[in-house]
Amino acid sequence: MATLVADGGGAASDEDNFFRSPAFLAAEDVSHTIDIAGALRLPVIVRSIEGSDRLDAISPYGYPGASAQPQRPLDPGEIDWSETGLVSVFIRGRIGDPAPFQGGTLRNHVHIADGSSGVRKRLREQIRRNERRGWAIETIRGPEADAEARTGFARAYGETMARTEAAERYLYPSEYFERLLRSDRSWLVLGVRDGATLAGAIAVASDGYLHYYLGGTADEALADSPMKNLFAAMIALGEELSLPVNLGGGIKLGDSLDDFKRGFANREAPFRTHELVCDPLAYEELVSKAAPAPAGFFPAYRA
Repeated sequence: MATLVADGGGAASDEDNFFRSPAFLAAEDVSHTIDIAGALRLPVIVRSIEGSDRLDAISPYGYPGASAQPQRPLDPGEIDWSETGLVSVFIRGRIGDPAPFQGGTLRNHVHIADGSSGVRKRLREQIRRNERRGWAIETIRGPEADAEARTGFARAYGETMARTEAAERYLYPSEYFERLLRSDRSWLVLGVRDGATLAGAIAVASDGYLHYYLGGTADEALADSPMKNLFAAMIALGEELSLPVNLGGGIKLGDSLDDFKRGFANREAPFRTHELVCDPLAYEELVSKAAPAPAGFFPAYRA
């Protein structure tokens, strides 16, 4: 039996793992916990479905998974979802195996840097060149990052999102970064040149990895591509913490971003999502009234 608890994700929260920490859940406006027989708790954002009186839910961004990993993945078809009142749930899992549920969709193989052995020679040379040009790296624990440091990061991130015409989902207000960095499992990694912060990344520790979460470069620093230096610094931080670094993947498999991250990695790990239909009749009714969805889009009625 699955139940829906209006607790802001509190029952699934975990101070030691960033993607279920109270700071992250608050930043993402998590509203509920799905509790499955007291054994598995999922932080979710419950949403109204436009044009109906029904609700669905989605995991917060990143790799939150569930509060625990069952010894054997659960079969979603054997769970009674009726008490939740949800039509569907989209779950973002953790990195690697095992998964909380059977099935699901392999979304990507993210690039993992377990130490610096995977960094390509050409990238090492470019990192040293940037250091000769005056680039320095500052690594600050999240709760210790002051307003000036956060503002420098927000500028670099905002200019990156504007350049790439990023979707609205990624256009965060400054308050979002402030909330994230309240977690003891977060770090702000800044690229500084001539006293100005011109690049930055947020790194977070969760479920056995140090994850590259968000980052960007100011327009005036693009020629130097200082993100190379930031990645090297995150790998060094991972070694200090005895954690491999999840660099993520590209927007599409094999794109330039994917290839860039591969240049720092020495292995890969799977990232899966789970597309759960809790009320099949309501789901089909909503789909029948919606525009056709692209292949793989879930839930299809939100296409």
